[in-house]
Amino acid sequence: MTTETFAVIGLGRFGFHVAKGLAQEGKSVIAVDVAEEHVREINEYVQDAVVLDSTDVRALREAGLDQVDTAVVSIGQNVEASILTVMALKELGVETVIAKAITRIHGQILSKLGAAKVIYPEMESAKKLVKKIVQSIRYETIDLSITMKIAKLTVPNFWVGKSILSPAFEADYEVKPIAYKHQGVWHSRFEKDDILEKGDIVVILGDSDHIEALNKKVI
Repeated sequence: MTTETFAVIGLGRFGFHVAKGLAQEGKSVIAVDVAEEHVREINEYVQDAVVLDSTDVRALREAGLDQVDTAVVSIGQNVEASILTVMALKELGVETVIAKAITRIHGQILSKLGAAKVIYPEMESAKKLVKKIVQSIRYETIDLSITMKIAKLTVPNFWVGKSILSPAFEADYEVKPIAYKHQGVWHSRFEKDDILEKGDIVVILGDSDHIEALNKKVI
């Protein structure tokens, strides 16, 4: 029986564990990253580890990625590189491409380009962690990845009186509410135009720098 072959492109925290996990399951894995240090870290676990620009179709072909059954694109914040990599893999004829996305719009673009499945690891992790955040404290942050965090905070004065559906969260601070506690009840769906009150709690997702900037405003 022929072993199913995989490529994992982008060896940050998520990609590293995907590549390592597939290899431990007995799969043939080619691990790819533009950063040499990431390739060195995964090298002992996989069949092949290559430093290359994954947006370069010729480089991918030379590395043998046109022969893999499935490619997992786990490129972090570089949306352009993520999109161009999916395009390159489809041009090579890779049958199944699974791609990581950081926003819904990013994911929609990847799907239209031919990604068979789009995953949102930061969002999915955030949803799981939200369930564990139950204490009413002023400010708490949890790292989701090197670049993403969630924060739970008692609604600061500058958000009291604002709708939970207000664009101000993203427009002013570049963070996205993912859950909130209003009048003693937790909500994870944003179906009602609830007006935030003093003592309410909001859980937000955002880039680490933006979360830290907000932290300074709150404290």
